Amino acid sequence: MDESELAMRGFDRSLPMVLLRAREAAMSLFRPLLAEHGVTEQQWRVLRALASGKAPMDAGELADATFLLAPSLSRILASLERESLITRETSATDRRRALISLSATGRELVGSIAPLSEAIYEELERCYGAQRLEALIIELNALCAIEPSIADRSRRRRRTPEPRLSH
Repeated sequence: MDESELAMRGFDRSLPMVLLRAREAAMSLFRPLLAEHGVTEQQWRVLRALASGKAPMDAGELADATFLLAPSLSRILASLERESLITRETSATDRRRALISLSATGRELVGSIAPLSEAIYEELERCYGAQRLEALIIELNALCAIEPSIADRSRRRRRTPEPRLSH
């Protein structure tokens, strides 16, 4: 079977690949800013989640909010704590649970990056279009909202064995 016989959408039309390219294009705008401030993309995701007003958060909430796997998040939290950008407190209701917040230094860092990040967004809106960007964000959020139902159907299809043809 050669490539032309494969019943697959073209690689350049593959939604996961287009999303990866779009993510790379977007992050290429922000990476220099983060690097100037000595922050990795993953650290910034954690700092932004904590700055979102929902802090303190436990590790599970942070992992869900940032799409980071627990082992990676643990390393990132340790690094942010060493740099005094976050604080951890034991939960009053569950002694096994740590609540994570931005420290004063962390709030200061986010405060210094935020206006520069917003300037990048403004330039992106100028080049791409504010309405187009807003519409794109709305559509991508709508796509994210249907994911569980699609995943459930996909899992059910994979569990249903293909009928065998008897000869």
